[in-house]
Amino acid sequence: MAKKTVATLKTGKGKDYTKVITAVRSPKTGAYTFKELIAHNDHIKDAVEAAKEIVAESNA
Repeated sequence: MAKKTVATLKTGKGKDYTKVITAVRSPKTGAYTFKELIAHNDHIKDAVEAAKEIVAESNA
């Protein structure tokens, strides 16, 4: 199933999008979890800022 998703993103309009992955460390256990967002290439900086806000809210 992953191959189909990757193939879809590499063709057509899928090239216009990027997957943004942010690592979040749990304050209780110290384990890492990952937050994933798919954003348009023109809005990568906005997506990274949004991910940072999500991380800040989850740690509060």
